[in-house]
Formats: sequence, C-alpha cells, structure tokens
Amino acid sequence: MQTECSAGQLAFGEVSGRRIVADFAGGTMTSDAGALLLGAADRAIGLTERFARCFTDARAAHLVEHDIRALVLQRVAGIALGYEDLVDHDHLRHDPVLAILAGKLDARRARCAPLAGKSTLNRLELSRAEPGRYHRIKHDPAAIEGLFVDIFLDAHRAAPGQIVLDLDATDDPIHGHQEGRFFHGYYDRYCYLPLYIFCGRHLLASKLRPSNIDGAAGAREEVARIVGQIRRRWPRVRILLRADGGFCRETLMAWCEANRVDVLFGL
Repeated sequence: MQTECSAGQLAFGEVSGRRIVADFAGGTMTSDAGALLLGAADRAIGLTERFARCFTDARAAHLVEHDIRALVLQRVAGIALGYEDLVDHDHLRHDPVLAILAGKLDARRARCAPLAGKSTLNRLELSRAEPGRYHRIKHDPAAIEGLFVDIFLDAHRAAPGQIVLDLDATDDPIHGHQEGRFFHGYYDRYCYLPLYIFCGRHLLASKLRPSNIDGAAGAREEVARIVGQIRRRWPRVRILLRADGGFCRETLMAWCEANRVDVLFGL
C-alpha cells in the first residue's frame, strides 16, 4: 500500500563528524514491489487476461475509465498481496506498482486515479450471469470454472500416464452474520464449508458452500465436470480420485466405477 510520508526531516546526531538525517521526501513509494514478480508470472500464463475474457462489459464504452482486464488484474493482485477487502483499494488505486501491472500509470480523465476504487470493483464482484439495469458487467460461470482446468492442462507439454485428483472440504471461518451462516460441530465454529479439488499443486475447483451440508455434497457433479474436460484433451489418461472418509459415498463411487475412474477413499 502506498506510503504516506512527511516532508520534514529527522536528525539523529552525528557519527564521525557526519550528520545522520532521515528525509521522507522520497517521492511516490510503495511497499508492494514484489507484485512485479506476480506480474511476470501472470504474463507467462496469461491468467488475468484469460480470466477477463470470462466477463462481458455492457457499460457505455466512452464512459469507461477502468476496463475489465484492469479490474480483474487489480483484484487478483490485491488478494495475492494480502489485501482481501475491497476498501483497501481506495488507497491501492494510487499504488504505482499495481498501476505498472495494469499498464496504466495515468488516468485518462481528470480527477480519476490510475486504478479503480472499491465501488467500481464492487460492481465487478456483484456481476451476474445476465446484465441488468444496475449490473452492467456479466460473467460466464461455466467459462470461469473451466479456466482452472484449462490452465492445469496447458501446464503440461504432453499427457501424463496417470493423474491423482484430491478431494477435500475444510472450514472457512465466519466472524459476522453473513448469509448462509451455520455452526459446524466438527470445527466448533460458525463457518462455510468449501469444496476443493486439486491435482498436485494445481487448483481445479473451489466451491463456496454453507456448512449445514454433507461434506461430499456436490462432489460427484464437480468430479464429472472436471474428468470430462480432462478426457477431452487427454482421452487415455488414467485418473485416480483420492479423498478421506467424508467422501466415501455410494453415488460418487458408483459414478467413478461407471466412468473408469479409480478411487482411493478412507473409511
């Protein structure tokens, strides 16, 4: 986040006849220089560019200061740097490093910052599958879900002989009175219960769910979607599905047996 500096100087005495002075007139500074490495990785795999293509912008083009790609990149980079809250972007919109990543050091219009504030980013996060009068940005849920798997597939030059898909559900603690708030006995707290599917270090699916459900709820549908997408690219790959006892359910195991997916579940 951009440093707020004082123009004054602080004197710390002398050492060997030389004055020690702290001067805060360093100009525009940032504590987020590590984001430049994130930008290099993003350009290598085209993550935010491909993610932005999952959205459609129905706003009047001549009035748009911050396009979809810049909004997506700003939000993704902000989360990666530890700024989860949208309110942080009222300061981050002036951050020079994030502006470099967005390729936009100056705003096109007067009285605008190079990057978007919390209100504009909020319109992106509240986008719907179809645009409305007050929601002019729409997203394609299927395209977003498929992007995770596409990036995983693109990371391989050739199809492997076997892959292992790991299923997991864990707690996402809730500290307020958010919608879908329920108490979970195992985790002994109010939380959500998201579903994750990984292949090694690659995240293939992340589903936010309330915690008043079976931990395996929706797993069969997500596995079917991901396996189908993988086999369209790698028709001969052997797939092993691995999970703990919370996923040992007849419907999931029966689907795996009928679709040539090996299973390794706890009991």
